Amino acid sequence: MITLRPAGSRGHFDFGWLDTHHTFSFGDYFAPDHERFRSLRVLNEDRVQPGQGFGTHGHRDMEILTWVLSGALEHRDSLGTHGVIRPGEAQIMSAGTGIRHSEFNASAIEPVHFLQIWMLPERQGLPPRYDQVAFPEAGLRNRLCLIGSRDGAEGSVSIIQALKVFAARLDAGHEVQAALGPGRAGFLQVTVGSVALNGASLNAGDGARIEGESSITVVAQAPSEILLFDLA
Repeated sequence: MITLRPAGSRGHFDFGWLDTHHTFSFGDYFAPDHERFRSLRVLNEDRVQPGQGFGTHGHRDMEILTWVLSGALEHRDSLGTHGVIRPGEAQIMSAGTGIRHSEFNASAIEPVHFLQIWMLPERQGLPPRYDQVAFPEAGLRNRLCLIGSRDGAEGSVSIIQALKVFAARLDAGHEVQAALGPGRAGFLQVTVGSVALNGASLNAGDGARIEGESSITVVAQAPSEILLFDLA
């Protein structure tokens, strides 16, 4: 069963410096039918204006994945990490017993557009940690590239949960396929373009819950980018 989460149905706030859409309940946005999906707790699509960002704040017991669509995002945290995240790079921050960080647009002239994704860890009280991995364009082009996994397989970032996260950049007309094991579910987020998911049409910003399907086929109807979550 494919259950669509249209872009326009998400929570939306425009604060001037930040334009944000929430797929699941977050902050002042409460959606009782969209609290979470399995271990996927937050999926925010953010656009931050030049020179603006999120000041230092704290997190605990959450796996936080950042995926930049355009622009560059500067990160600093209480572990002493300082870096810039760009398109094609996955950043994971395991908050564990507690971490403080800030995120700012690294540019003074261009906005940054990114997804921030929170996943519930399989256990709490772990030491906080940080990692960032760049994936080559060839690895993302017209194939599902593993960018996050429990064991850091294929050079992906390690996420303390029994899940896999894939990214793909698809040329128009190309397709990718994936199998979902027994008892597992998927969530597809379209970040750019438009695709057909087992025949259902999705455009940029749309998401879809995938349940009771042993396999999925995603066909790009235009140049597109997708994220696919394989969830226990």
